[in-house]
Amino acid sequence: MAEERVGEVMKYFSKPSVAAVKIVEGTLSVGDRIRFTGHTTDFEDTVDSMEINNEKIEKAQAGDYIGIKVADRVRPGDEMFKVLPD
Repeated sequence: MAEERVGEVMKYFSKPSVAAVKIVEGTLSVGDRIRFTGHTTDFEDTVDSMEINNEKIEKAQAGDYIGIKVADRVRPGDEMFKVLPD
């Protein structure tokens, strides 16, 4: 499956299982399929909701810092890719 790099993990909050991600390229929307990769990280997830400053948003673009709920642990420096439909 094709993927495009869209973000980088800045921080991870374990209790709510939320990643703080900087969008570095392109856009990300609620419903998109994403993949996190890193030194010990490799899993796919679906964007159920995103927030900027505790405000729910539907779409994020390059330069935005977002909070996103994740299914597994991520680490600062992990990369986030958008999985593109075939």
